[in-house]
Amino acid sequence: MILSLIGLALGIIIGYYIPVTYPDSYSLYISVGLLAAMDSVFGAIRATLEGKYNGIIFVTGFFGNAILAGILAYIGDRLGFPLYYASIFVFGGRLFQNFAIIRRHAFDKLINKKRGN
Repeated sequence: MILSLIGLALGIIIGYYIPVTYPDSYSLYISVGLLAAMDSVFGAIRATLEGKYNGIIFVTGFFGNAILAGILAYIGDRLGFPLYYASIFVFGGRLFQNFAIIRRHAFDKLINKKRGN
């Protein structure tokens, strides 16, 4: 879990200080890809806390989810239908669910540590 948090912090810092620009027309694809990637990261943190983490599952899920979200956004864009909403609902819902479980694990650890268990 510590490595995941360190990697996430490093990614945020690097992303903040490196001036990368992209055309406004790509913002939809980047946002759904970012949402899918964040879902994978939070899922990996959750799996680590539950003792079920698998590196291959994480890497394939990270890139697979981001690519699938981008493809859905692209197809929806070409058809004139907001198909990217499917990605937003699925990945957004899972992101909040994983965050809630991570929070519960953290509080359980903190409470058990205070009790001396």
